[in-house]
Amino acid sequence: MSQVKHSTAKEAAQAKPAVGRRPKAKPHPQAPSVVGNPKAPAVVSAAGDWRLALAAGVACLVIGIWSYWSTLANLVSVWNREPDYSHGFLVIPLAIVFVVVNRVLYPQSFPGIGVSSPLVGVPLLALALVMRYFSGRFYYDFLDGWSIIPWVAATVALLGGWRLLLWSLPSIGFLWFMVPLPFGWETMASLPLQKIATKLSCYALQLLGQPAFAEGNVILVGEHQLEIAQACSGLRLFISVMAVAYAYVALVQRAWWEKVILAISVFPIAILANATRIVVTGLLFQFTTGEIAHKFSHDFAGLAMIPLAGLMLAFVHWYLSRLFPEEEVLDMAALVRESRA
Repeated sequence: MSQVKHSTAKEAAQAKPAVGRRPKAKPHPQAPSVVGNPKAPAVVSAAGDWRLALAAGVACLVIGIWSYWSTLANLVSVWNREPDYSHGFLVIPLAIVFVVVNRVLYPQSFPGIGVSSPLVGVPLLALALVMRYFSGRFYYDFLDGWSIIPWVAATVALLGGWRLLLWSLPSIGFLWFMVPLPFGWETMASLPLQKIATKLSCYALQLLGQPAFAEGNVILVGEHQLEIAQACSGLRLFISVMAVAYAYVALVQRAWWEKVILAISVFPIAILANATRIVVTGLLFQFTTGEIAHKFSHDFAGLAMIPLAGLMLAFVHWYLSRLFPEEEVLDMAALVRESRA
């Protein structure tokens, strides 16, 4: 009997928990165990946030296309009607090409699709709405077209985050070229450009030995009169050269100061290209028939001057590369270590 009591007391002492320790609770057979998977709630939350961001971005895209449908239709009609803005058909395809080329040529710069940035996307969307309100309230049609840019930026921020927005900003900003300038801006820019083009072309013709005299915005070349009208001021060529320079800056990875110099060079290049067109027209009037001169001035001159302006931009870039050549920086310590090894 004593042996039975002794063994029972011993078993009870072994079963008694130690002082300062709590017995481990057995998990409920129906409750899922999270031991070994502490990140499960975070994964579920991240997936939910991703779905919410995707839904917000898609909704912004679909609603924006529906809302801007009439604006895009008006832009297409302007591109068809105004020769100065016929390049608008190429703006959206070229913006897409910029994205693809940057993704292929510089894959290391692509940040990927990140977490949605509503703190960036929502203010941009509000800016687009404010621009559209002022456009309808005060009849500023150009604001309606320009509001497409913050709307596209808001969609990118909501879908892919602010890093993706920064990476795609050059392509988004290129959409500015598809919207016609306000009439007041065109008039203010055309008047000084007309005067500069008239004087510069007259001087060039005189240097070439031609009897050229300027009276206002008219150049007298022998028996012929060249009227430098608003359409001949070079504004269309100026916008085209700006687009070419913008494309170069967006695609080529160079030092920021080189890009600034190229952007500034747009102004003299556009003026020189337009003056070249007027000088060639004056020479054609002198040495050929008036029909050939008119045909060149109105049909071929505008298209021919854009490649010329592109060559001028290429020359400026070549000159900068020769003036400030890139130098490779060598790590002498690494070279010494490699030689000793």
